[in-house]
Amino acid sequence: MFLPTTKTEAFALGWDELDIILVTGDSYIDSPFIGVAIIGKVLLNAGFRVGIIAQPATDSPHDITRLGEPKLFWGVTSGCVDSMIANYTATLKKRRSDDFTPGGQNTRRPDRALIVYSNLIRRYFKQTKSIVLGGIEASLRRIAHYDYWSNQIRRSVLLDAKADFLIYGMGERAVLALAAALKNQEDPLNIRGLCYISAVKKDDYLELPTFEMVSQDQQAFIEMFHLFYQNNDPLTAHGLIQPCTQRFLVQNPPAHYLSQQELDAVYDLDYARDQHPFYEQFGKVKALETIRFAITSHRGCYGECNFCAITVHQGRTVRWRSEQSILNEAQQFTKHPAFKGIILDVGGPTANMYGFECQPKLTAGACQHKRCLYPAICPQLKINHEKQIRLLEQLRNLPGIKKVFIASGVRPDLVLNDSKAGLRYLEILVKHHVSGQLKIAPEHVVPAVLQKMGKPNGKSIVAFREAFFKMTQALGKKQFLTYYFIAAHPGCTTAEMHHLKKFVQHQLRIQPEQVQIFLPAPSTYSSVMYYTECDPFTGEKMVVEKNLKQKTRQKWIVVAKKRPLRKR
Repeated sequence: MFLPTTKTEAFALGWDELDIILVTGDSYIDSPFIGVAIIGKVLLNAGFRVGIIAQPATDSPHDITRLGEPKLFWGVTSGCVDSMIANYTATLKKRRSDDFTPGGQNTRRPDRALIVYSNLIRRYFKQTKSIVLGGIEASLRRIAHYDYWSNQIRRSVLLDAKADFLIYGMGERAVLALAAALKNQEDPLNIRGLCYISAVKKDDYLELPTFEMVSQDQQAFIEMFHLFYQNNDPLTAHGLIQPCTQRFLVQNPPAHYLSQQELDAVYDLDYARDQHPFYEQFGKVKALETIRFAITSHRGCYGECNFCAITVHQGRTVRWRSEQSILNEAQQFTKHPAFKGIILDVGGPTANMYGFECQPKLTAGACQHKRCLYPAICPQLKINHEKQIRLLEQLRNLPGIKKVFIASGVRPDLVLNDSKAGLRYLEILVKHHVSGQLKIAPEHVVPAVLQKMGKPNGKSIVAFREAFFKMTQALGKKQFLTYYFIAAHPGCTTAEMHHLKKFVQHQLRIQPEQVQIFLPAPSTYSSVMYYTECDPFTGEKMVVEKNLKQKTRQKWIVVAKKRPLRKR
């Protein structure tokens, strides 16, 4: 079922008022791939009456007042993507399209959506109920952070939005605890995974350098970010406070990860797997094409790339669903009238991280000064693709399932380091699960650039490529690898891009098309490098390309095709 978007729909459910109203920068797609839909269904399953307002107009009260005022709180999210990343390219041009907006035109999501929507609520509901921020934008902007679009350090979005609370990370556990506390008129300030503003300092929390200090002193900003990053694991993290203009941002320790049983329960809830009819009247959303019949098999990532925000939001520990839960979801697909028998993806942040983790990490938390995959794969991480092989086999054999594809990216180093099942896994992908192209993301090949990215050396790419094409040829298939690369990452100059160009031409024998210009996402180590022009791990100064034309030039060094010689 859909959550109500109008009073008429709420009345049809027998609800004369709502406990919680969720406001989102995306159109309302009721899917387990959409964070606001998951949170809404989790709250509904716990007995709360929940409604959704998607992409409200900001110049009138019509949309934001449509459901009235909630009894407990407003939940505000920018959607599945930070609103500034959704609205602007790495060269600061306005994006024309938006896959989460009806009709596909980028006209409905405001810049800094959390702030705009919070102000919109207060404009038409004076002295309203609590406003609670959540989602990826809230997670990445919960402390002082470098903002690429204004080229400055911004304070916590909780202060700028003047909201009451902020839930960070994967918010199911925290939002349920907050809703229960507000309903029972209990103190919510000790809930894990919650941030709030206080006039009183918490003496037992770690104190970060002040906002004023990190705004003026780059070394203080680096020190702050180290403390922030090292306190993201639920098993080891301390609470944090950051003084700002005579107040304190308080970040409680992270919420504990959901158990497999709890994770299964989230994905076993009733999702319509469609765009709500109220919003469909304004046009289709492109995102639905790829997520409607795709399956999330796991959360979290132990890749920990410096440019990626996944570990700050989802965590460094991989949690996976049970095989039965995933099979049940696939069986639900077969009952949907639009299903044609093809599952478009089974994966997560990286496809082949299902079913194994570092055992010490599961009991003692992630290592503070050591990474799972960089500079080499840690021996404590016992890589094993057996569970995913078994899962894919069971999915293939389900009645009504014609094809199961893997669209999420695959880590070649994990495949090649699994001596027992890695190549067998790759062969099974090639035989059954590649829709024509398999995605891998080496990002670069120059060791100095890879070191800044937190990526391993590029040797595994060539070995993986050789194994992939040997298998495709043996099976008589015409399949390809899609490589993702990044231009203008801190530490990268035109010289490194020319080296990359030669590598892809001679070693990979391709003309790359998937080359992105680096975009400094908030609360990532790469954004720290970009802002400070300094390696935060060594203190050494580094080259950072900030000229927009030169960034574009770096990209075109690799993607530009050689012009044919003119006949004289």
